[in-house]
Amino acid sequence: MKKVAIIMGSASDAPVVEKGINTLKELNIPFEVHVYSAHRTPEEARNFALNARANGFGVIICAAGKAAHLAGAIAANTTLPVIGIPVMSSDLKGIEALLSTVQMPSGIPVATVAIDGAQNAALLAAEIIAVNDEELANKLSLLREKGREKVLSADKEITKKYN
Repeated sequence: MKKVAIIMGSASDAPVVEKGINTLKELNIPFEVHVYSAHRTPEEARNFALNARANGFGVIICAAGKAAHLAGAIAANTTLPVIGIPVMSSDLKGIEALLSTVQMPSGIPVATVAIDGAQNAALLAAEIIAVNDEELANKLSLLREKGREKVLSADKEITKKYN
């Protein structure tokens, strides 16, 4: 199974990416977590991206706030799928990171999830890997079914309470 890379632009992004890390653990997907900045460590970020495929990665998740150029910088240096997580900031509530991540130029795609959307980033990475992994695809189906059951249970409770 291919590994997933999770790259944060700053160690302060760790609380955001933890939901994604936990999701990958739950699905038994191998992963590595790193801190590389598009602005402060551009050579290291570029080298990681250039070597990611050879190092066994299948998807790269990048979490960054404010200017949020990390996902784009990584995507510019690999043809692996890159998923951007815009991280909320105190300045503009993450809107600046969302726009920086989602507005990539033609030819350099970055899939973008919601602000602080690490769980969905991990699930999307899992879905990409599951294209060629039937066992993982089944795990994802079971996870979806758990979500369905949770909503239906909540519906019964709410219906009973208000009807």
